[in-house]
Amino acid sequence: MANEQTFRVWLEQQHVLIPQLLFQHYKAIDMTDEEALIIMHLLAFQTEGNNFPTPQELMHRSTLTTNAISTILQRLMQKGLLEIAQMTDANGIIYETFSVYPLWERLTERVQLDAHEVVKQQESNEEGMLFSMFETEFGRLFSPIEIETISKWLDEDGHSVALIKQALKEAVLAGKMSLKYIDRILYEWQKKNIQTPQQAQAQTSQFREKTQAPMHASSSASNFNDDVPFYNWLEERE
Repeated sequence: MANEQTFRVWLEQQHVLIPQLLFQHYKAIDMTDEEALIIMHLLAFQTEGNNFPTPQELMHRSTLTTNAISTILQRLMQKGLLEIAQMTDANGIIYETFSVYPLWERLTERVQLDAHEVVKQQESNEEGMLFSMFETEFGRLFSPIEIETISKWLDEDGHSVALIKQALKEAVLAGKMSLKYIDRILYEWQKKNIQTPQQAQAQTSQFREKTQAPMHASSSASNFNDDVPFYNWLEERE
């Protein structure tokens, strides 16, 4: 019966909502373990209706001294992670409360930054694979000038990795393995506002009947689908 009563008390207790992001990222935003613990205690007090607990009240729930807790609270405010805000209740009475809103803002910024870094890393990996694909199809290592040409397509011209791969595919199918030919393809696509491989394939399909050149595929073209129509981009006129 004693255990049953204890479990009943546990179940009737209010739950303190602590975002998973706090556990995942508090170290990344320069919070210490003790600072994170105090934030969790503040959230617990707010759940209980106490929005402005004193260092003494916080001390009773931790092993820290009141001086240490006061120092931590001050440090959190100096870091811009905690602030004291003035609120007005239903009776018009002004009261003070600890606000962790700045902390949630900082965590959100950190999550967005991490997501951006993941995307950048993915793009970097894709670009690395792109250079490797070119060298495989051309059957040799590229010179610094050739690497710079591909980098220009990415950085200055703004072509996506997928579109450059599609242009390489066109060159392979045409049997014209030169960066000049691929550059011409990308130039023509840019004029026509072609931005995806699907749009590029649709464009080549429009010229399939007009083109008499056979689909010459190099020995390395097995990486590509054979049903992509060939169009001789260097023969196109305005």
